[in-house]
Amino acid sequence: MLTLLIAVGAFVGYFIAYHTYGRWLSKKIFKLDGAAIVPSIECRDDVDYCPTNKHIIFGHHYTSIAGTGPIVGPAIAVFWGWLPALLWVVFGSIFIGAVHDLGSLVVSLRNRGQTVGEIAGRMIAPRVKYLFLLTLFFALTLVLAVFGLVIATIFKLYPASVLSVWVAMPVAVAIGLWARRPDRGLLVPSIIAVGILYAAVYAGVYYLPITLSLPAAIDNPVVVWTLILLVYCFFASVLPVWLLLQPRDYVNSHQLLITLGLLTIGLLVAGVMGQADINAAPAISQSAPADAPPIWPFLFITIACGAVSGFHCLVSSGTTSKQISSEPDAQFVGYGSMLMEGVLAVVVIMACCAGVGMGQMGEVGSRKSEVGSRKSEVGSANAEAGSPKSEVEHTTTTLVGGTPRVHAESALPVGRAAWESRYQPGGSWANFKLPDMVGAFVEGGANFITALGIDRPFAIGMIAVLVACFAATTLDTATRLQRYVIQELAAATRVKPLTDKYAATGLAVVVAGVIAVLPASEVAGYGTGGLILWPLFGATNQLLAGLAFMVVFFYLWRRGIAAWFIAAPMVLMLVMPAWALIMQMFVLDPPAGFGSQYHLIAIGGITLALQVWMVIEAILMIPRAKGVLESPPPPCPHAANATA
Repeated sequence: MLTLLIAVGAFVGYFIAYHTYGRWLSKKIFKLDGAAIVPSIECRDDVDYCPTNKHIIFGHHYTSIAGTGPIVGPAIAVFWGWLPALLWVVFGSIFIGAVHDLGSLVVSLRNRGQTVGEIAGRMIAPRVKYLFLLTLFFALTLVLAVFGLVIATIFKLYPASVLSVWVAMPVAVAIGLWARRPDRGLLVPSIIAVGILYAAVYAGVYYLPITLSLPAAIDNPVVVWTLILLVYCFFASVLPVWLLLQPRDYVNSHQLLITLGLLTIGLLVAGVMGQADINAAPAISQSAPADAPPIWPFLFITIACGAVSGFHCLVSSGTTSKQISSEPDAQFVGYGSMLMEGVLAVVVIMACCAGVGMGQMGEVGSRKSEVGSRKSEVGSANAEAGSPKSEVEHTTTTLVGGTPRVHAESALPVGRAAWESRYQPGGSWANFKLPDMVGAFVEGGANFITALGIDRPFAIGMIAVLVACFAATTLDTATRLQRYVIQELAAATRVKPLTDKYAATGLAVVVAGVIAVLPASEVAGYGTGGLILWPLFGATNQLLAGLAFMVVFFYLWRRGIAAWFIAAPMVLMLVMPAWALIMQMFVLDPPAGFGSQYHLIAIGGITLALQVWMVIEAILMIPRAKGVLESPPPPCPHAANATA
């Protein structure tokens, strides 16, 4: 019952927050005006600047910001217990994350769709523009290298997810071409597209899992998948947003929301039936791994996207602001999307605690390869009457990589034993790898869906596709954002060749590809290079959120608008990530710290120095900026010379 109450309380809290705090911010603080001319109309070029229906842009924005961050972060953070993770997700997303996203979006809307990096130069000080853009370049390089690795790893672990992810691309192009005529609605093609994608999930699970058969000399599917994904990202970044990015994200958003809906309903059903108990995991862990970093301040950089994430300001000001067709849509897209991401993070916490604690629930689907039929065998509980279930004995036929394997499983743990078997409290923080992070959510989430009577292999396939699609939308959006940043840096430094969209995109994917393909260490294989800079990702991402808050603060400060609600989150997101970064560089021992990894210490030190420099510039500007408007943004680029 506690699980049910927590889930319902969180969801109701988000609903109330949207209609109270979100509405207050939109109407009283930012004063969103439906009559205002927005960049998508003023600067329209139908490549990057393209007015879009708010439901379509919601799909793009939500799927872009909700990558694997709200999945991996909470899956790690429950090491410290579910209660701190839950509190940070719920209150962080309402009062910090959603404010950050909405503020970044509105400020960009009123500055001709410029990114926060460009705006910082006029809002705070000219030097801040270059410092901010350099920070953005570094942060986006991390995103591209890490998320490429994440998707490639998912494809390797769950080959049933591959077909649906790639089928979405031609389907999206077809819808993009269809929707170019204004008299054509999107409802029917969207329903057809979602049906095609779920048919692809079914085919991938039961009939057509895709694995790469490679020569022995290059037998590394993670490397190959990463390179294929980056080639796709190049084309996705240079094509008009209406042709691939918008329709792909719109269709994916339906698929993802359906799966998220099934997860939520399954969670509620399992809670009502007493199958899901969040106390299968400790509320506050007393036996976290000895080598784990302390919960304070590391909780605030471990859970990023589910509570607040600096990457979101790049999406808000980089792509979304160029597609919003009316200012009031910003509340729905900016504030609403962040709350929906909070919902996802809450479900992830529940899946990694209550879901994992359910053991292996539901019927296990199977098929005979020669006839294509499916059957399932469910064992009975082997526990004394009236006593809590602690183990299950049964024989199952499961799909492993798409291949049916019959095996006997005995003493499958449930409850606290199931959670401990995966999280191994008292073990080593270093032993909890990416497959464990993703697997905790996939397996636990699949348990929720099986509570609705859906076969476990299909449920696992649905969750794996959800994770892969979220990561894929973040990856190609990040490539487009990196292209903007490179073009802006090139224009500012007068490196004319890199102002070309093809050259800038090529540089973005090449740099990310080189980092991603490299081995992370002498013992690690090729294709793990994204992990080289992974320890920097959390702190850098959250520092970026603090810097974006500074830009929003100065926007309000210069106009004499109350900024108290920005000040506290701004200080929190500047102090906590800096504190964590300093501890990683100088206090903690490996693996929680950087140890003797001098490249991480050097990059972390440069990042910290850039942040301190920007904060000093901001502090010096505060007394001079009050009530003084910044210089106006530059005119719209001509359509023929658009930054596309």
